[in-house]
Amino acid sequence: MCVKRKTVKVNGEDYPYELVKSKFLKLNSSHLEYVIGCMRETTTKIANIRAYMVTALYNAPNTMNHYYQQLVQHDMYGGGWEEKGMLQPKAEGDG
Repeated sequence: MCVKRKTVKVNGEDYPYELVKSKFLKLNSSHLEYVIGCMRETTTKIANIRAYMVTALYNAPNTMNHYYQQLVQHDMYGGGWEEKGMLQPKAEGDG
């Protein structure tokens, strides 16, 4: 954030420094928790942690809501509640 450059590489592409800085200044603790949580769940080896973090943080505002919405959809309609014992599985023939 403090180094003045013309561009910053995000996901292998160069973006204007001011655009990246602006997006990073808009991040809040929810975005950071989301990125850290996703990193905890990944089983893929991260070769370049700095590049991974820059990309994940840059994209967090655009992906966080979709991620949590998908989790809710899974829990409510995809069997998640049944897996957790919160609902009884539908009997065969129930629609």
